[in-house]
Amino acid sequence: MGWPQPMAEFQELFDRMNHFLESAAFTSPLTETMAFAPPADLHETDEAYVVECELPGIAREDIDVEVGEHEVSISGELTACRRAGALRRRGRPTGQFEYRALLPVDVKSAEVTASLVDGVLTVTIPKAQAATPRHVEIQV
Repeated sequence: MGWPQPMAEFQELFDRMNHFLESAAFTSPLTETMAFAPPADLHETDEAYVVECELPGIAREDIDVEVGEHEVSISGELTACRRAGALRRRGRPTGQFEYRALLPVDVKSAEVTASLVDGVLTVTIPKAQAATPRHVEIQV
């Protein structure tokens, strides 16, 4: 389903602002270790936003999920595995991680659910009900 032209332009602007804010959130002084952003998808249904974030090898208690009125944040730390012998090649990130996304509408933060299955964290964020227009009778 495509957006009407004005809404499509607004959505594109919102996506670009979200991308800009995400990239700005990860700037740090050169002396600090920079957090990495785990791969994640954010999709929208009629009732909710759903974030699917890949966090293989990370325990549930090492993940922090916060949801505000217009933002979701997933953070934590991935520690390196202890191995015998010399590490020849490192391809997996370690250290602090953080995923943030802005949400374009108010959400029901008290009803958010999260589950971790096979290394994929799924966070379901229900949308708040928008006020529906109704006719108001003028009293005498």
